Amino acid sequence: MKNCKIILALCFWFCTIFGMSQQRGPATPLITHDPYFSVWSTTGNLTDSDTSHWTGSPQPLTGIVRIDGKPYRFMGLHPRAIPAMQQISSTITPTHTRYEFRQSGIALELTFFTPAMMSDLDLLSRPATYLTWSANATDGAQHQVSILLDADPVIAVNDRSQKVVFSRNQTSLLNVLSVGSRDQNLLNRSGDDLRIDWGYFHLAVPKDEDSATAITAHAATTYASSGKLPVSDSMGMPRTAGWGSPHLAVLFDLGSVGAQPVTRHLIASYTEGYAIQYLHRDLRPYWQRNNMPVEDMLDLAEGQYPSLEKRATAFDSDLATDLTKVGGEHYAAIAILAYRQTIAAHKLVADVRGDPMLFAKENFSNGCIATVDVLYPSAPFFLFFQPKLLEAQLLPVLEYASLARWKFPFSPHDLGQYPLANGQVYGGGENTEEDQMPVEESGNMLILVDALARAEGDAHLAERYWPQLTKWAQYLKEKGLDPENQLSTDDFAGHLAHNANLSIKAIDALAAYADLARLLKRQDIAVDYDTTAKAMAAKWSTMDAEGDHYKLAFNSPGTWSQKYNLVWDQVLGYNLFPKSVREAELGFYLGKINRYGLPLDSRADYTKLDWSVWTATLASNATQFNAIIDPIYRWINEVPTKVPLTDWYDTKTGKQIGFQARSVVGGVFVKALSVQTLTTKWRAEAAQH
Repeated sequence: MKNCKIILALCFWFCTIFGMSQQRGPATPLITHDPYFSVWSTTGNLTDSDTSHWTGSPQPLTGIVRIDGKPYRFMGLHPRAIPAMQQISSTITPTHTRYEFRQSGIALELTFFTPAMMSDLDLLSRPATYLTWSANATDGAQHQVSILLDADPVIAVNDRSQKVVFSRNQTSLLNVLSVGSRDQNLLNRSGDDLRIDWGYFHLAVPKDEDSATAITAHAATTYASSGKLPVSDSMGMPRTAGWGSPHLAVLFDLGSVGAQPVTRHLIASYTEGYAIQYLHRDLRPYWQRNNMPVEDMLDLAEGQYPSLEKRATAFDSDLATDLTKVGGEHYAAIAILAYRQTIAAHKLVADVRGDPMLFAKENFSNGCIATVDVLYPSAPFFLFFQPKLLEAQLLPVLEYASLARWKFPFSPHDLGQYPLANGQVYGGGENTEEDQMPVEESGNMLILVDALARAEGDAHLAERYWPQLTKWAQYLKEKGLDPENQLSTDDFAGHLAHNANLSIKAIDALAAYADLARLLKRQDIAVDYDTTAKAMAAKWSTMDAEGDHYKLAFNSPGTWSQKYNLVWDQVLGYNLFPKSVREAELGFYLGKINRYGLPLDSRADYTKLDWSVWTATLASNATQFNAIIDPIYRWINEVPTKVPLTDWYDTKTGKQIGFQARSVVGGVFVKALSVQTLTTKWRAEAAQH
């Protein structure tokens, strides 16, 4: 009962934030683990569309309930002949998505629970999401209720033309239905708009809950008409994953349901054996680093379900409260919507020593893996919750950059194309400096290595890769103050010379290098680079000033831009730029805000979600902060493009320009990171595990 009260309080809290009973995020996370195992609903009502992969490719999960013999859909658009159950509400918390339906005297709650808590890497890596149903009567009568979940086999392949095989197994606690591709070509391709086609999707059903299972075509229509599943499985494998192929089906008979809730659950899982190829070595998912069998993982997930549910519900409540305190209700709503998306754009694997390596995929772009200017904006999320996972992202990049094959004096941009991290593919790759991001990526790496050293209390990573960091610092010392015509992380805007915001990054990066030198007792180097950074910052203030604000580029009068890179000067306490710079910029920005946010700069009406929150974090008071945050909150409620949260959109129309489901939205946690007492609290929780 205590847990129920907590859940009701959370639901009330979120409904209060959104001013409504129906959550209005642009898309709703259902199963969110990694770039391949990521299932969403793109409509407000769960029955208005089929569920899909974050790329938009259909991955239908169909849900039907029979109430006193009458069928109703509660999930999925098909079969359309079956009427949709009335959806009353939906809520999103950091680890849960909940839907409530009402029909014919029955209230049905469906919960998707992914225990993605950053303090426990084994748990975070475990590819298991719980689907739970709770039904009770609302009219004082008794009703016969049963529930069907139907999973389309296309979830286990890239497209419907591929052939799949099915199996059923049992563990000590579970009956398991599985589907996977016939060919099982591990790590066989790379790219962006791709789904996994090796490994197996599983539905794991507790043996102690009254259920029936089947591997059969047309399970939904058969169940809708008869209330039963066929007694025989479809055989004749392999089969294409096309329309009419067998599905995985689970039927729960809840029996006679009255006022007392009746619950059932199952586990949806995807296991792949090997997940990432790094420098031509195939790496296992972190949870499988010691060769844990799939059946043991599923039994462990089942056995821990009650305790995890209790723990995650408390986690959701605590985080929501803290985010509200630090940034207000609108900020909290944005951050919570970004939470699972940030995690799901990464894959946590183990290196050959069993240590964690975390690889981000640059979703809805070119599919790059370990893109430095993607892990840079997402870094506040990891610095706030679990710095060890930022180290797990930086380590592969530093290791690659230390190899003789990387011959440039600046940092690489990426390590390849997901899931193959075998060497840079962007721009000139390893061959030329064409379309590289020298100042951008070098600055990113230096700042993040220093931020990590601060968070972990030592500079062991910097010490290990000091020659690389030194090379990049020397490059920025020469090239950073007034960058040449080159790309920055906002490469969609094209090349730009004399980029003032990029210059800020270089200057802060030199301060970061000085700080690392100080931590490593290299005092002469620390003094030299600290002096250089301060002198550059003073020059910057003169070079870029234009009346009441600062320009987009040093040689571009009449322009302006968000100086979001200033946030590290504040968060890491470099204090290179006077407070007057931030105050002037924030005051100027207030006159440039459109209906859905502050444009990125004077060149266009579009903005970036992550950078806007970084800019808002520069504010000296809540009024300024909310002036930038409130239009973003309005946008997530009114956004016309129904996809997993985009970070690049038009501030006047709200329309998506590009990008979706990317990890960079983790950057919105920079506001929480800026409050040291709060950061200390959440890092302490991670340290306990």
